[in-house]
Amino acid sequence: MTTAQVKQSTDNLLEIKGLKKYFEVGGGLFKQKQQVKAVDDLTFNVKKGETLGIVGESGCGKSTMGRALLQLQKPTSGEVFYEGQDIAQLSGKQLRKLRKDIQIIFQDPFASLNPRMTVGAMLTEIVATHEIVPKKERQSYVQNLLEEVGLKAEAYWKYPHEFSGGQRQRVSIARALAVQPKLIICDEAVSALDVSVQAQVLNLLQKLKRKHQLTYIFISHDLSVVKHISDRVGVMYLGKMVELADEDSIYEKPAHPYTQALFSAIPDITEDNKERIQLKGDVPSPLNVPSGCRFHTRCPLATEYCKQVDPALEEVKEDHLAACHYTA
Repeated sequence: MTTAQVKQSTDNLLEIKGLKKYFEVGGGLFKQKQQVKAVDDLTFNVKKGETLGIVGESGCGKSTMGRALLQLQKPTSGEVFYEGQDIAQLSGKQLRKLRKDIQIIFQDPFASLNPRMTVGAMLTEIVATHEIVPKKERQSYVQNLLEEVGLKAEAYWKYPHEFSGGQRQRVSIARALAVQPKLIICDEAVSALDVSVQAQVLNLLQKLKRKHQLTYIFISHDLSVVKHISDRVGVMYLGKMVELADEDSIYEKPAHPYTQALFSAIPDITEDNKERIQLKGDVPSPLNVPSGCRFHTRCPLATEYCKQVDPALEEVKEDHLAACHYTA
């Protein structure tokens, strides 16, 4: 899909066009700097009120993309439009105001919470900075927020180390929710939790989405989790989007060979003889991205043409996009 092919719609909360994020590594005496192409020419949109799941193997650029959307890492190039406004053109003050609307939940809640502050102090500081409620109402507002995410009001006085991992992630969710955002980026938000706690947090996220009319970008490597929570799913490989479709369509009939291989690995107790597609070789280094289709080194369908021409992300059927010369 080229930049010109992005569907313009008033239903889109976020529109990403040609997003790239490269990192320079190496250099020094007699050594040439190299570029890690972490995110390479992403073009897609996020609809209001949906949960867009982003999946792919570790190192495919999912988390870098999430940070680039929020401008936590400045994109190398490309455009990110939030409600029609180009985020890259915003001043520091405007960007701080935008971050009230777009929040992020990180994978490791302990690393993202200040260990020297109580939960109440942390959340109250955020509420005060963005002037969410009057000063006299801040404590009750924060305590109500903690109860909404499944904690007791007394959690207001506790420090992060006094909570379990699942409870700390609930604090992180409360922190994101405190400024009344429209979009929350969940960056591997449940991957560090036990399976039983994962289910509780996922159910909480869905409950909050309905109550507050939120939009999620849900980044994960766990295909089963993404299937459970997503309305649409985007599959990334080596910094690029290789398939994008609604959840039912992509799980029932994935079009891209990489997506087919990924989904074949999902355990299914209803199919005793489910065939697993084994990919050959390892994921190439983002320092040395293959020419043409970057998946051709592992693809069972690859031809000489694939090695030379990079396929565009195009519609293979209604609202189902794939970047493959030989889509099923």
